[in-house]
Amino acid sequence: MSRIAYSKLRQKLRRTLPPDWLPKLLRFLQARLTPGGELGLHLTAGMVLLVAAVSVFQEIAEAVGENDDIARFDVHVAQWFNTHAFEPLTTIMMGFTHAHGIVGMSIASSLLALWFWRRKAPYWLLATVIAVPGGMLLNVLLKLTYARPRPAFEEPLLTLGTYSFPSGHTAAATLFYGFIACYIVTTSPSWRRRLAVMVFAAVMVALVAFSRVYLGAHYVSDVLAAMAESAGWLAVCITAVSTLRRRRAARKDQ
Repeated sequence: MSRIAYSKLRQKLRRTLPPDWLPKLLRFLQARLTPGGELGLHLTAGMVLLVAAVSVFQEIAEAVGENDDIARFDVHVAQWFNTHAFEPLTTIMMGFTHAHGIVGMSIASSLLALWFWRRKAPYWLLATVIAVPGGMLLNVLLKLTYARPRPAFEEPLLTLGTYSFPSGHTAAATLFYGFIACYIVTTSPSWRRRLAVMVFAAVMVALVAFSRVYLGAHYVSDVLAAMAESAGWLAVCITAVSTLRRRRAARKDQ
């Protein structure tokens, strides 16, 4: 029966699909995996990263909404850090987290945009303007959507009246340092420099995330969701601007 069904399926596919479907499929896959071109490897990589980031964010959001194991883990970690906080680490983390607030990240992003403008890099300038402010606006909308209260303690280190999920500071750090890493990785010929910048970006994002959890401003799931959110938004912005640049370059060559 299985052979008969398989034979019928093959006959149906032969009648349905055009005779040159396999070469067309191979050409399509080759175009998606080629570094050059308007819709080449950069688009494929961007879409893969976007799908992965959205999937991770959705899993975390569902776990938090259903009060799953991660939600109980959140409370345990938050209480532990609040109980074991000590100086001078608290002061250091307070300064570190304030440096990556709205004012600090706005100044840093403006300086980065100015640097791209002076270097006459319009596409990277456009990506900067879209990625960081746009990602922060997305973060605010997500906070209002999920409306998760912040951790509560008898003796809090930091008191805030806004929502907790996902972390705004962590999102801003992921957007900013992730953007810098993307720029260096795609423009620098030195693999040592690319590796150093990627490590630096990862460390800075991790420190910001740790400072928010340590100070009791966020749960662990808040900062993880913020990283996923920002990674997805970066994928959208950089892929879109890269596609625009490649398309305009292709038209000029025609």
